[in-house]
Amino acid sequence: MFDWAQIDTVLLDMDGTLLDLHFDNHFWLEYVPQRYARQHGLSLAAATEELLQRYKKVEGTLNWYCVDYWSQELGLDIPLLKTEVEHLIAVHPHVMDFLQCLEDKGKSRILVTNAHQKALQLKMSKTRLGGHLDQVISAHDIGLPKENPAFWGRLQQVVNYLPEHTLFIDDSLPVLRSAHSFGIAHLLCMLQPDAKQPARDIQEFRALMHFEPLLRDLGC
Repeated sequence: MFDWAQIDTVLLDMDGTLLDLHFDNHFWLEYVPQRYARQHGLSLAAATEELLQRYKKVEGTLNWYCVDYWSQELGLDIPLLKTEVEHLIAVHPHVMDFLQCLEDKGKSRILVTNAHQKALQLKMSKTRLGGHLDQVISAHDIGLPKENPAFWGRLQQVVNYLPEHTLFIDDSLPVLRSAHSFGIAHLLCMLQPDAKQPARDIQEFRALMHFEPLLRDLGC
């Protein structure tokens, strides 16, 4: 799939790539509407409709990913609510083997996520992924979401990587387009970010269902 001799750094998204996006989809599309409806005396349908409109207004910005922003906007303790459904946080198949393989092959493993630091801390605690990564970067530390092409230049100030020798794996097409426009040479899209949803048909980028083919590609 790749000439791994040309790849020194692997940048990895978290939600939908290393972790099952089902947790986030359930949380934002089902659990938060239920709690918001209860708090404001709304029907679930009305609460869901209102929230989807509010989500849409900030989609692709840092606020969309900021739990503090949503706590203030919705009058809910979002970090606390996340802990109430944390049992749904799950690592995708073959992820740990892939991260170990990258270490064995001398590749740098950098988590690059739009997730807010509080959400990141919860997921790292729950999954222990941090011990299998060389560096963990939140877009909130950078000051831009990954959807912004300028993010990748700022990232170079804290991560020593060369775009021409970097593989970036994500489930978001807007984010992958952003990385492509910056010049990251090797891009890969996840076909099934949410294990409860059908796989997507992605033609724009190389894509895969899970990490097992990369293990074979690397010879692990």
